[in-house]
Amino acid sequence: MKIGINGTGLVQKASIEAIKADADKAARDGFKSYWLAEHPTGGFDALTVLAAIASSVSDIEMGTAVVPTFPRHPMALAGQALTSQTALQGRLCLGIGLSHEIMMAQLGIGFEKPIRHLRDFLSILMPLLEEGRVSYVGETLSCEAQVFRPAEPAPGVVVAALGPQALRVAGSRTDGTTLAWVGPKTIAGHIVPCLTEAASKANRKTPRVISTLPVVVTQQAGAIRERISKTLTMYGELPSYRAMFKREGVSGPADLAIAGSEAEVEDALMALKEAGVTDFAASVYATSPEENEQTRSLLISLQNS
Repeated sequence: MKIGINGTGLVQKASIEAIKADADKAARDGFKSYWLAEHPTGGFDALTVLAAIASSVSDIEMGTAVVPTFPRHPMALAGQALTSQTALQGRLCLGIGLSHEIMMAQLGIGFEKPIRHLRDFLSILMPLLEEGRVSYVGETLSCEAQVFRPAEPAPGVVVAALGPQALRVAGSRTDGTTLAWVGPKTIAGHIVPCLTEAASKANRKTPRVISTLPVVVTQQAGAIRERISKTLTMYGELPSYRAMFKREGVSGPADLAIAGSEAEVEDALMALKEAGVTDFAASVYATSPEENEQTRSLLISLQNS
């Protein structure tokens, strides 16, 4: 299991310099990847930020987890992704996702037929990324276009997918899935079987399963979980996440946070690996410099073991 860093928490600071410093440290420390999310209702554009810091952060994979699909046309996203792929010299993994109906409602955007939308979106996006041209008429999206492709290969694409239909689309059409707030029981019993079966039927390679969870080596695990339960209540209100919590047998996101001693954190990470996670994008949830250092040191040691 490859270990990277999810730097999305820094997006709230609205500082490209802070993100650049964090990504550069991740690369120098030996992490394999660096990921940023893009909030559907506003904030920094993840692909633009990754392109902006590309020349300062070498060697490691850089990815989005995720860019919402409903607010933009796949041709626009293809052009942006190809630009970032060029700036990153071929190191981009484009993570996309449907987001959630309640968030699209805040933008005045409908959320009708999300799986049909996802299929149509990929039917336009993937040919543009891979071949530079597309001719497609779908139920929710259409496109007749050609783009100028750079010399770099097409970026990898993964889809945030939780339900069976979305997982089948992700497995059959892309390189895999990127997950947040999903535990090992659900990954092993639901995510991996659906995803792998779809990839196999489509004659695609074994899919990536990229997992993001808060992680911290701490003596205050109870306080950490209480803080998460108070600050991240919205996840418990979203139907797709509620379904995953029910599958896992937990009440909410706080129960999935990886917090505790070094041994407890290592055991939790090994459980994810055994469940089928190929990449872990750590969201370091430290409340002190000491916790931050301990957590990153443990992650690096596990990366190198």
